[in-house]
Amino acid sequence: MTNPTVLISGASIAGPALACWLTRFGCTVTVVERAPAIRPGGQAVDFKGATHRAVLDRMGILDDVRERQTGGQDQTIVDAAGRARAVIPGEFTGGELEIRRGDLAEILYRRTDCEYLFGDTVTALSETADGVDVTFARAEPRRFDLVVGADGIHSNVRRLAFGPERGYVRYLGYHYALAELGEDVADGEAVMYNEPGRMAAVGGPKASAFFVFASPELDYDRTDTGKQRQLLVDAYRGAGWRVPELMAKIPRADEFYLDSLSRVTIDRYFRGRVVLLGDAAYGNTLGGFGTGLAVVGAYVLAGELFAADGDHRVAFARYEELMRDYAKVSQRGSAGPFLAPPSPLRIKLRDWTFKSRFLLGLMLKATDKFATDIELPDYASGS
Repeated sequence: MTNPTVLISGASIAGPALACWLTRFGCTVTVVERAPAIRPGGQAVDFKGATHRAVLDRMGILDDVRERQTGGQDQTIVDAAGRARAVIPGEFTGGELEIRRGDLAEILYRRTDCEYLFGDTVTALSETADGVDVTFARAEPRRFDLVVGADGIHSNVRRLAFGPERGYVRYLGYHYALAELGEDVADGEAVMYNEPGRMAAVGGPKASAFFVFASPELDYDRTDTGKQRQLLVDAYRGAGWRVPELMAKIPRADEFYLDSLSRVTIDRYFRGRVVLLGDAAYGNTLGGFGTGLAVVGAYVLAGELFAADGDHRVAFARYEELMRDYAKVSQRGSAGPFLAPPSPLRIKLRDWTFKSRFLLGLMLKATDKFATDIELPDYASGS
């Protein structure tokens, strides 16, 4: 396949990262993104260990990420009276390199030399012997050699090519919300409060206000932020600490996002000429490894296409072989019971974990192991 044409759906992290590599390897790339532009701001994401550093360095963006890094910040767990119970160290929440998602997306966007279709989305896919015929909501229909779904846990491409979301996404019993309520809500401090099944934090690495709560799976229109804000307020009725003050600000929050904690479980990362990347293939909400998996996955997918001279059958199979084991961390556990423990005893045990240097050290070693558990090929040198 000479100079293959590739459509990537999604312009958050995985999509632009893949576009950066594919254009370098001679592909003609189009990225389609539902949003009107690269989304600014957003929650903090992080990278850990030598594997993540190696990929960022090979992309040529390691220094850019370091220049824009936020720096890990300690977060104090408090009781209802505001008294400190434990401290979560910045090295645990922020990894080795922490950066705002929007800043990372902007860095990647500047590094890509390809076509972007903002404010649009894929509405239909039809594979033929020669390619994939793609219909868009706004742009004219086009044919591409390959299509990549890099559009998150609620992937539109996965739905069109593989089937309904319910067959691949498992709800984990919690929802979370991010809200920009202004820097004054935290006064420069990062503080977290728990009640059984509920967590509220201000000034932490995710947003000026961050919430996680246990709940039956909620049914709501993902475009109706007014309804979503009300669902959050309802979920926190009767809560103590500063929660009533924070809830009073939610209707006027400058930015607001609510979603479920869910895990993607899928037997194959590809079907014909369509392949999934990042959270669309191996997402686990707030699992702590999503951005690293997306960036490493983009490197491996592009590299395997390069190594296979564009033969997608060989490349996709090899990509899955390499990433399936590395992404196994996304198939384990849920952040919900850790961030919002279901009982007073579980809250105490979680807090005790951060008071014990030994247990904290074990957790940090485990995250480092998962982040580096892959042998990265050097595609540029052929080894």
